[in-house]
Amino acid sequence: MSVLEELRSHEAEYAKWRHEFHRHPELGLEEVWTSGVVAEKLKGWGIEVTEHVGRTGVVGVIHGNLGPGRTIALRSDMDALSMPEEGSCEWKSQNQGKMHGCGHDGHMTMLLAASEYLSQHRDFKGTIVLIFQPGEEGAGGALEMMKDGLFKRFPCDEIYGMHNWTDVPVGQVRCRHGATMAGQDFFSIHLKGKGSHASAPHLSADPVLAASLLVTALQQIASRNIAPLDPAVISVTKIHTGSAFNVIPETAEIGGCTRFFSNETGELLRKRIREVAEHIAISCGVSAKVEFDPIAAVLMSDPKLSDAFLAAAREVVGDANADFAELPQMASEDFSYLSQEVPGAYCFLGGQAPYGAKNLHNPCFDFDDRVLAVGAAIWVTIARNRLAA
Repeated sequence: MSVLEELRSHEAEYAKWRHEFHRHPELGLEEVWTSGVVAEKLKGWGIEVTEHVGRTGVVGVIHGNLGPGRTIALRSDMDALSMPEEGSCEWKSQNQGKMHGCGHDGHMTMLLAASEYLSQHRDFKGTIVLIFQPGEEGAGGALEMMKDGLFKRFPCDEIYGMHNWTDVPVGQVRCRHGATMAGQDFFSIHLKGKGSHASAPHLSADPVLAASLLVTALQQIASRNIAPLDPAVISVTKIHTGSAFNVIPETAEIGGCTRFFSNETGELLRKRIREVAEHIAISCGVSAKVEFDPIAAVLMSDPKLSDAFLAAAREVVGDANADFAELPQMASEDFSYLSQEVPGAYCFLGGQAPYGAKNLHNPCFDFDDRVLAVGAAIWVTIARNRLAA
């Protein structure tokens, strides 16, 4: 019986685990219940467990029975999104305003399933480190774990990450060499002016006008400052100002995010956003304070490790169902910070949920249970291949 066949015989159980995670979503660095369930399962399989790594992170360690060797890390994220769930599944979120809209419930389940299998089949040389990371959705969970000494306490030679992806056909796998996912910054622009009665705008220094001009001007940065073949995005996603129809307020705030595929481009975006904000503010007689919060670096996949990851995937799903992606993804992942410290590779596992083209971060999203065993089998295969005696 193949690894995939054996894991598929437990798929109904894995689905139950996943549904429980889905019912109880927790936001980044607040995954107390979630990390408790993960730790309890790992301990039950005789795996060494360390809790509270980076606040709510969990690390498991499995030693092979064939002596010392390399150490391979497998990583899953755990957090949910701050958004209401609008789907109709039986395992719908019980935590109001929170939902697993990105599939991290499935990611945890796949790595747990692989962990159980590997704990029972230790015929390998070396060590497997299981990283259940909090706070991937902009909460800085990877950096929190690293600040807490993740790789000093658990030295690793290689690290691998996996994400479900609705743009990839169900059960198929895509990998990349080099740039795999975009770097990302959050930005906030705080504008301060002078309020007045709406009937006397000449007595004001209007931050609403400045904010309106700024939203439009920011859209010109990518088209006029970044080379056309260098992908970059600036998205303004929020504007907060005012509370009355007849009052020009004193303050306004703009927020959004950037995406980029090189450190140089990311730095240029920061420079130009700051310059454009400050000069538009001056033209409107207001002040501007610009702040950036780095969320993810550019995720770079090591070519040799990507080859190994793809080879492992092909063992599981067949040569025709695993290949290299032509283009990187504009979405971001803080796995990028982990793979800056330890050579790593990342892959995308195709799935549709609820079995029909629902994008990630969609209020109706639900992980595709049909690929739980597939993802777990890929985890098992890459670990065993890299730790073969």
